[in-house]
Amino acid sequence: MKILRILHTYYGLTVFGILFILFLPLLLIPIIFPKQFQLIGIFNRWWAKILFILTFLPFRVECQAKLDSTKQYVFCPNHFSYLDIPTMGLNPINTIFVGKSEMENIPLFGFMYSRLHITVDRSKLKSKFITLQRSLEALDQGKSLVIYPEGGIITHHPPHIVKFKDGAFRAAIERQVSIVPVTIPYNWIIMPDPPKYLHPRKIVVIFHEPIETKGMTRQNVDELKKRVFEVIQGELQKHNPALVPHVA
Repeated sequence: MKILRILHTYYGLTVFGILFILFLPLLLIPIIFPKQFQLIGIFNRWWAKILFILTFLPFRVECQAKLDSTKQYVFCPNHFSYLDIPTMGLNPINTIFVGKSEMENIPLFGFMYSRLHITVDRSKLKSKFITLQRSLEALDQGKSLVIYPEGGIITHHPPHIVKFKDGAFRAAIERQVSIVPVTIPYNWIIMPDPPKYLHPRKIVVIFHEPIETKGMTRQNVDELKKRVFEVIQGELQKHNPALVPHVA
């Protein structure tokens, strides 16, 4: 079985690389023409679906409430695996990502990522401040955002989530944009961190009911964090019954 997982993993990496090269010309369109930013989400969706189909990873997207394509959202998923990035590409709403600056160091991919999405060096206070400002500007431009509220793959004991950072919640409140908690329950099993071999299983991503922020102020950041934390943790516990709840 191990040799099959190894072969599957290397095959998946090969497919990933080929698809990226094929999609690069398309991704140049929103880079050259920034007003066409909606194409980023469309191309991400095509890329994610083709990637999972070709790598024999079935997937299911569950929306617990209808998401309005004419509205903006800040999506907050748990983050246990590098597989979470293409998984969020399945998002029915067109979005851009807020992700770690290390992505910029990946040849070619980093060029694309840094020009289409927002990067942050979470070890530097100035970078975090600039990222918040860029996130607010992106919302002002009509974009929806994906922000991993844990600040990266932080937990050492998946599927336990760790305390959330403030950034996603401050941005949503300051621009009065709804927050959508997102649960990805099995990616930590399919592709553990640090990356090892693929363990084939259905990828599931659950988009929970949006939480309105209208009327909220900065004083409500902790309250909003707690609500989102509890929604995601509750869903993780349904899929992982042995999970002992942590406090936000």
